[in-house]
Amino acid sequence: MAIDVLHQQDIDQVVEIIRQANQIVADQFGITADNNPKHPSLYTSDWLLADLARGEECFVYRHNDIPVACVAFEQPRPNVAYLNRLSVLPTYQQQGIGKALVEHIVSYAQEKDIGSISIGIIAAHSELKSWYITLGFEEGVTKTFAHLPFDVTYLRLRLTED
Repeated sequence: MAIDVLHQQDIDQVVEIIRQANQIVADQFGITADNNPKHPSLYTSDWLLADLARGEECFVYRHNDIPVACVAFEQPRPNVAYLNRLSVLPTYQQQGIGKALVEHIVSYAQEKDIGSISIGIIAAHSELKSWYITLGFEEGVTKTFAHLPFDVTYLRLRLTED
C-alpha cells in the first residue's frame, strides 16, 4: 500500500476511479446527467484539472503501483479543510482503503494545523453517514439545494478544540 500525490500520468486512471466508484451511488439514488450534471459519476479530466488549478490536492492509493482509490483535499479557509471525492474502485471496496485515505487526510490536515475537516454527503445515504461517524465525524446540518435531486448532510471531524 502506498498513498501519494496525484501524478500527471495518473489523471485518466483517477478520473475513471472517481466515475466507477460514484456510479454505484448514482444508480442507488437515481442520479443522472439530466438531474445532476456535476455528479462525480460523470467526472472528467477537465473537471479534475480545474479542481487542481483552484488549489485542490489529490492523493492516490496505489496497490502494486496501480491507482485503485483517491481522495481530494481542499482548504478554503486557514482552519478548515474539505475532504472531497473519496473514491475506491468497486473491486477494492470493503478492504480498509477508504479508511486509510481518510486517515491520510486527517494527518495531512493536522500537519497544516487545521481545526476541522468537513464533508458533504447525500443525506439519505445512511450507510455512508454511519461509516463517517465511526471514523469520528459528527453529523451537522442537512440542506436542500434546488439544483440537486437530493438533500446534503454535512459532517465534521474536529481536530482541535474550538
